[in-house]
Amino acid sequence: MDIWKIIAGVFGLLILLEVVAGIGVFIAICVPVRKPAPQKPEHLRRQELRDKNNAMFTAYGPEDVSIQSFDSLELRAWLLPAKVPEGEAPPKRFALLSHGHHCNGPDEFSHITPFYHETLGYNILLPDHCGHGRSGGKWIGFGALDWRNLNLWIKYLTERFGEDIEIILHGISMGAATVMLLNENNPPPQVKLVIEDCGFSSEKAEMRGAGRMIFGALEPLFLPAYPIAGMLQSLFAGYSLKDSDPLGGMANAKCPTLFVHGGKDTFVPTRFVRELYDACPAPKKLLIVPEAIHAFSYYIDGESYRRAVTDFITEQLGHV
Repeated sequence: MDIWKIIAGVFGLLILLEVVAGIGVFIAICVPVRKPAPQKPEHLRRQELRDKNNAMFTAYGPEDVSIQSFDSLELRAWLLPAKVPEGEAPPKRFALLSHGHHCNGPDEFSHITPFYHETLGYNILLPDHCGHGRSGGKWIGFGALDWRNLNLWIKYLTERFGEDIEIILHGISMGAATVMLLNENNPPPQVKLVIEDCGFSSEKAEMRGAGRMIFGALEPLFLPAYPIAGMLQSLFAGYSLKDSDPLGGMANAKCPTLFVHGGKDTFVPTRFVRELYDACPAPKKLLIVPEAIHAFSYYIDGESYRRAVTDFITEQLGHV
């Protein structure tokens, strides 16, 4: 057989493998999985807690609310008003909670809801991002689309409850990237501070994280797959890698930010939070929970987490 045909065949096979790998990364990042099944023991235990906490959250009687996204999707959320003693005016403080990839509002935050609702006395809005939970959408926004929709939720709250409301943005994982991106894009004056928990520095960096999950130790061999995944994302989902780059835009951050991360996070490596923290020009604090893996900081050390949030709110707003 002609040696050049062999070389061409091998080269063609390599190209085909990279294309397939790029499609795999694109699917992992952008295709919705409404209720992924937990696999690891720690995630199974967390799901048991989530089910219990969701039942408690439902018992509060939250209101089912909806808006239209900037690209004409139906977005759904749960609105939980603060407890108000008889004869007192409802508080003007809101916690807008932004969930992570392949999750939804209650699953991500029902364990934190009692802290905001019972301890701090806040109103709570738990939206489902596009492609997640009860909201519409064929594609996941990965922060790039979601921060724009969070602005619409803020508009909804402002129009319904008044221009003088105060909003805390609190995000976990992809939701943390979402609130950072909003903070970098001239947030409305109602947004007073931001809490980001285990957010990635950029989608490009996190795409490699997805690649490591898919390809394991062979991941470096598939570097050409990432531009292919990015091209598919731009073509089908409508946004590029540069549109989800919290680190790249951090110089524009406006509101005070509390950065939280697990010390044993390998999915979104802990080094990301140090890069984000160092780049932030706004007032800031950093909490590392040494034993926490990805998105487990509140589960591992809720006391330190609550104290850090309460202290940061008090320092920046003069009240909780």
